[in-house]
Amino acid sequence: MRNWKPVGLVLVASLALTNPSFAAGNDSVVGKWRTPSKHGVVELGRCGESVCGRLVDSDGLKTNPDLRDGNNKDATKRTRKIKGLQIVGGFKAKGNEWVEGQIYNPEDGGTYKATITPSGANSLKLKGCIVWPLCKTQTWTRIP
Repeated sequence: MRNWKPVGLVLVASLALTNPSFAAGNDSVVGKWRTPSKHGVVELGRCGESVCGRLVDSDGLKTNPDLRDGNNKDATKRTRKIKGLQIVGGFKAKGNEWVEGQIYNPEDGGTYKATITPSGANSLKLKGCIVWPLCKTQTWTRIP
């Protein structure tokens, strides 16, 4: 009887080398994260081969659970609710990072190019840029 374990390991290694989203193993960013401003909570999850995130809580939502996207640059979107709004998405896996994504900031209605880099089991760095080098990096902390 043949032992198939080595073949399985070779198959897994092969997938990791040929499929960037598999290689990234970036499910490490999946979960709820506290942002450093206004006690925001963003829930990141898999969206196909990418990750996306929705705003689930913030100081503004605690004050007004019906808060709307009033600062959106697109006037047709200003009546949509902020709670549950997808604000992060469009990323591609690259090594242990998620790159070429976007983050939407409801406070100013702007959408920015973004990169997510895990920086430990319970933190990640999210960098948003108007254009490089005009970038800002935030550290998000995992919520257990």
